[in-house]
Amino acid sequence: MNHINLIKDNIDNLTTLWKTVATPLLSYHKNDPFEFSQIKNSGWPNRLWSREDITEENFLQIQETMEKNPGLVIPYWDIFGSNSKEIFEKNGFHIRIQLVAMALKLGEKFPLQNNLTFKRVLNEEDAKTWSDIYPMSFSYVISKETLIANYENAKFYLVHFEGKAIGTLTLFQTYKTMGIHGVGVIPEMRKRGFAEEIMKFAINEAIDANCEYAQLQASALGKGIYTRLGFEDLFTITNYQLS
Repeated sequence: MNHINLIKDNIDNLTTLWKTVATPLLSYHKNDPFEFSQIKNSGWPNRLWSREDITEENFLQIQETMEKNPGLVIPYWDIFGSNSKEIFEKNGFHIRIQLVAMALKLGEKFPLQNNLTFKRVLNEEDAKTWSDIYPMSFSYVISKETLIANYENAKFYLVHFEGKAIGTLTLFQTYKTMGIHGVGVIPEMRKRGFAEEIMKFAINEAIDANCEYAQLQASALGKGIYTRLGFEDLFTITNYQLS
């Protein structure tokens, strides 16, 4: 693995997704060196980001933007070899969540057990169902309006087991990278291997799309599954919020 290129591709996929889904809703803004996407009545993407390291000089701009736009989260990419994230901690920011960026070199497709069915979200009813069950897995809402505005821009899937919607998945391709996002299973259906089956489906879709790598950002809850499937760690993302 060329880690430098993979790190860039991981950040590119994630930030391009944030920009892409917010643009049709007029919710993407650029104010160099920062960009932010904040969708009304939605908990996502609601991110402020930059490709540059955080400095005392540009930190004032971060604070001003986040004070004017409550609810924004800023990801700190742990790739600069500096201690600049200490600036957040001494200025009243708290950690919302830490994630590990991971990558998988794609090869052979996985056999599926076929006990799950995957339906791409392409109508309002499915968008509402997806939006309703998503926060059962995550601590925030993605509005149905976000999905409706982005049917063609990203692939949102409802996952069913025995006719019941039990999970979510989002796929977003940039060049030869498939970003795997929003893999969730509702609490009462966990510990049955469904999350791993969703991941295998996602990886197979990436292979069918002629991608070279699958990339994601793992929480502690999912990281064991991704490691077992062959994903390797790239860097840490610490998401900060203004207290």
